[in-house]
Amino acid sequence: MKNSLSAIFLLISFSFLAQNPVVETNYGKLQGEKRGDLNYFLGIPYAKPPVDELRWKAPQEPEDWHGVKEARDFGPAAVQTNVFGDMIYRGDGKSEDCLYLNIWSPALSSSEKLPVLVYFYGGGFVAGDGSEPRYDGAALAKKGIVSVTVNYRLNIFGFFAHPELSNEPDYGASGNYGLLDQSAALKWVYENIENFGGDPEMITIAGESAGSISVSAQMASPLSTEFLAGAIGESGASIKPTLAPVSRAEAEQGGVEFLEKVGYTFEEFRKLPADTIYKIYQESGQFGFPTVVDGYFFPKTLPEIFRAGEQAQIPLLVGWNSAEVGGEGLFQGKEINKANFQQVLKNMYPDHFEEVAELYNPENDEFVKMVAADLASDRFISYSTWKWAALQVAHSTAPVYRYLFSRIRPSDPNAPYQPVGASHASEIEYFLGNLSKERFPYLTETDFEISETIQQYLVNFIKTGNPNGEGLVKWPSVEKDEKMPPVLIIDEVFEVVPSKKEARYQFLDSYYGNDQ
Repeated sequence: MKNSLSAIFLLISFSFLAQNPVVETNYGKLQGEKRGDLNYFLGIPYAKPPVDELRWKAPQEPEDWHGVKEARDFGPAAVQTNVFGDMIYRGDGKSEDCLYLNIWSPALSSSEKLPVLVYFYGGGFVAGDGSEPRYDGAALAKKGIVSVTVNYRLNIFGFFAHPELSNEPDYGASGNYGLLDQSAALKWVYENIENFGGDPEMITIAGESAGSISVSAQMASPLSTEFLAGAIGESGASIKPTLAPVSRAEAEQGGVEFLEKVGYTFEEFRKLPADTIYKIYQESGQFGFPTVVDGYFFPKTLPEIFRAGEQAQIPLLVGWNSAEVGGEGLFQGKEINKANFQQVLKNMYPDHFEEVAELYNPENDEFVKMVAADLASDRFISYSTWKWAALQVAHSTAPVYRYLFSRIRPSDPNAPYQPVGASHASEIEYFLGNLSKERFPYLTETDFEISETIQQYLVNFIKTGNPNGEGLVKWPSVEKDEKMPPVLIIDEVFEVVPSKKEARYQFLDSYYGNDQ
């Protein structure tokens, strides 16, 4: 009877192994899970846990393991709170031990060499996780892409700089740990993805908001350029005024002032448990820490790197949403009308009022909300994304494709607030094929059709560096020195229009000093 039970157990085990793929990596074997036509490999460690003596250090290569490691569940998210309220975590809690990535592969063998998409989540560098359903890689994987999401360190654990920390590494700087994590993940993917059916020479990186800012940063960093074949940016670039890197001196001084504010010496603070550090950080009111021109990940600012032609010379698909943020906050409780909007402009741009009033000029009170949203959105994130595209057009021969996502996701028509355009982050589910009526009950069939069309463009771009294909509206790339470059409007109707808003971005370019 005992031998019979053993035989049955072995039969079940071998049957299980036959159904669930086992892949060799440079560090050991991983067993994923087959779900339908896809192979899922979740919670793969791409670096050593950044804990204890590795806290606030650049990521280290993971250690080898013996036997077969299970990779069927998402790893922990980085330490954080759900500060934006719309994040859904599917992983194993939150932890300093967070450097894991996830792979969705349609490949039947390691010889297929499919194109690869590596996606970085948004969240202002203070929150976010690769397990969020809106970033799920299955939909694009079903279209012949190996999809990857990456967890990276956030907030005080990912971006804290201090003179004492800068004295430790060979490159003589601190901070940027979250960006260094991303670069380490790209290296891991480059060296291992072939075993999952991916082509290491066809890696496209993508992201939204802080994830898009990360894409621009990885394009600029000498640590990552060799791994990249293409880039997709959804709303955001690491360019002033949008989470641009500061000088090493400024970043370190910020760390010194933070510790003075919370009443700890560096030595005391470093020894505290992670949950205590995070609690102190939260209670301080600090909202993240800036990235830094550290001479290592960022040798210079992003505009300086691009002007020197030192960025990745790869195709770029980039754009933003039609109303990233509403403009109501500009009025500080006053009535939203043209007269008050002009006063807003006078207060914000006293030395440039005439010029700005011409650039942001609502015809009448009916259009004030939209124009105010234009201004607020440009200042928040649209301008920096425009500048990234403009720099790549000017300093690369690789094609650049610009879009404007304008689909207002249907919502409760009786809700007190109705957006005037597509709000920040609302495109993610459309782009990645993760729209759900369970989460967004007012979606229509048109929304799913829009999503399907966007995915076709993206899959074409990831596979070839060109988004165009049969049955799609022709999307031209931007040529150098075009006065009104072509922009693909993404809405119920897809159409390419010449941009008539370049003058306002050029004004902001000068205003922020990025035109030098």
